Amino acid sequence: MPRDIRAELLKQARRPASWLLLAVAVVLTLTFGYAVPYAGLGGAPAAGGPGAGRGLSAMLPDAFVGSALGGLPIFVGALALIFGVLVAGSEYGFGTWKTVLVQNPSRVTVFGAKLVVVTAAALATVLTLFAATAGASALVASLQGQALVWPSASDVLLGLGAGWLVTAMWGALGVLLAIGLRSVALPIGLGLVWLLAVQNLLASVAAPLLTWVAELQKVLPGPNAGALAASFGASAPGVGQIVGSGQATVVIAGYLVGFAVLGGWLLHRRDIA
Repeated sequence: MPRDIRAELLKQARRPASWLLLAVAVVLTLTFGYAVPYAGLGGAPAAGGPGAGRGLSAMLPDAFVGSALGGLPIFVGALALIFGVLVAGSEYGFGTWKTVLVQNPSRVTVFGAKLVVVTAAALATVLTLFAATAGASALVASLQGQALVWPSASDVLLGLGAGWLVTAMWGALGVLLAIGLRSVALPIGLGLVWLLAVQNLLASVAAPLLTWVAELQKVLPGPNAGALAASFGASAPGVGQIVGSGQATVVIAGYLVGFAVLGGWLLHRRDIA
């Protein structure tokens, strides 16, 4: 397993797409968490609109944890899903599964190495987002003449853990879709449709009209990711306190384990080709 993990880490580190996905996550988080709200400080966002919670207080250092987590339910989650698809699905696209497995590692070992790399990348992504938002919040405080008041170390660590859990879940879903569909393009397309369209339509259109959809929201991965982010003060589309942070953590952890187990089972039981 350690050799497989090292090989997979080296492979993904040398892939430009991995670094591009990380860069896009940082740029989007800073753009919609700081640049756009800061440019609109003089205006008045519509009550209840997506920017209603992004006043100056939301851009100061004591709120940077929520700013780092705000994109996890949608766009950062989508990027993590794409990374997971690339880690597992590229082997189908390049026809390299047989090349890897003929060198004697078991399918479970190779799958475990890929999952370790996806979770490690999730942690690296969250750490990078925390560093970027902490720097941006310090810059905003300096420009506005505000004191540098930071959240407690425990809040930061809890936020890191929550962000890691959510990002790893989306990455594991990407791995599962890639193995289940044995490709790259279709899993990415279906994953993005779910993340960027279906779950938003369920929340904004179906849930207000159908009680059973509103209840279903409480056990879906996206709304629970949004609820967990909201518990740290995040304010962004897809973020809302529909369940408590404890339930959200349990649900997301359950999805992470479920995606991992199902992906490993599929790879173990099905033909590679």
